[in-house]
Amino acid sequence: MSHSQTYSEKFYRISGQTSFQHLPAEQQLFTSATASLHRFTLQELRQFVEIALDLNRWNETNITELWPNLSTNRKQGKERKKSLLQQLTSKWLELKSAPNRYQGPPAGPTPTKPVPVTISREQIGLGYCPVASEKTRCCNLLTLDAVENCGFDCSYCSIQSFYHDNQVIFDTSFADKLAQLELDPEKTYHIGTGQSSDSLMWGNNYKLLDALIRFADANPNVILELKTKSANITHLSTVEIPPNIICTWSLNTETIIQNEEHETASLQRRLQAARKIADQGAVVGFHFHPIIHYAEWRKEYSNLYLLLQQMFEPSEVAMVSLGTLTFIKPVLKKIRERHFNSKILKMPMVEAAGKMSYPAETKMELFSHAYNSFLPQWHDQVFFYLCMEDHKMWQPIFGYHYQSNNEFEQAMKASYLHTIEQRARHE
Repeated sequence: MSHSQTYSEKFYRISGQTSFQHLPAEQQLFTSATASLHRFTLQELRQFVEIALDLNRWNETNITELWPNLSTNRKQGKERKKSLLQQLTSKWLELKSAPNRYQGPPAGPTPTKPVPVTISREQIGLGYCPVASEKTRCCNLLTLDAVENCGFDCSYCSIQSFYHDNQVIFDTSFADKLAQLELDPEKTYHIGTGQSSDSLMWGNNYKLLDALIRFADANPNVILELKTKSANITHLSTVEIPPNIICTWSLNTETIIQNEEHETASLQRRLQAARKIADQGAVVGFHFHPIIHYAEWRKEYSNLYLLLQQMFEPSEVAMVSLGTLTFIKPVLKKIRERHFNSKILKMPMVEAAGKMSYPAETKMELFSHAYNSFLPQWHDQVFFYLCMEDHKMWQPIFGYHYQSNNEFEQAMKASYLHTIEQRARHE
């Protein structure tokens, strides 16, 4: 048996342990030929394929153009292979570190819309935030799975690694189970419905919002947060919103919305929806998560922070949260394997509390700029916090920090309740 036949069998075996099948056909041929020529190991093949997929998503060059242009310095055999892979990695890292430049919404396949399905769960989905970690400062949020999976298609979203079928699941017995949920009346709960899906994009489908409103009414010791990237307030505009419901919007610049937050409402529509809900007397909040570093980030985020302060009074707002891109390995794999253009992984990445994220210096720059863009009265009246970030960042950014997650949780709840009470008196 020849060496080529031996490696062909090996390649067939190891390629199945990579994302090779997600490469376009011509790149699969190029990759298999290159791997055979240089006798790639599994790790080398995985590295090569991941870089090839990244280049495809960034839509700036591709592996068939980049690899042949690498210099070998006349090295042969294993040394030649090592040199080529080192140069490829260096070029990849160089591209990742260059500021992203977005030039209009990306061309590419239209995201596949998920299919709504109904089932009856035995138990209600109530637990702690799925991305909670003891390694970062966490608010101990309880999450309620009112709907499972999201109909939006944000390129960076971690939800895509939790669900594997292109289905959005509605629990037909959700309202009944929610009404029967027993909570300690002496305890204050902060519960959010925006972790396993978007809280408002579905409106009152399957009487979802009616069930949540009744639950908030029956449990005044619950701070119920409805978090969204939609502008779907049709049902909420027709009902009296209990004071302990906080409607929060995840905001980003229009550049990021158009390029990385597919199918979501525009920035203007999100802000207008939030303004209407605040006009009803409800408390609102805003999440700048993820703040993304790109060529025009400082100018565009500055304009966004200014616009928010022009449209809202701090007394109407419970919180402003700050966060950025963090990825677990399954999400990185999922993003690379999807067939759409995105620059979301075109960023320098370092290990951060078991995940991959920007270097600490970049985070400090993004978060400090955000916090310092708000007027002092916002700092005094609104609860600002970092979402799932190293506790060491709090003091240099905010001028204060919490010693533990429990202390953070109690401070957050106390601030929210104060805003709710003040808002109710004002109305």
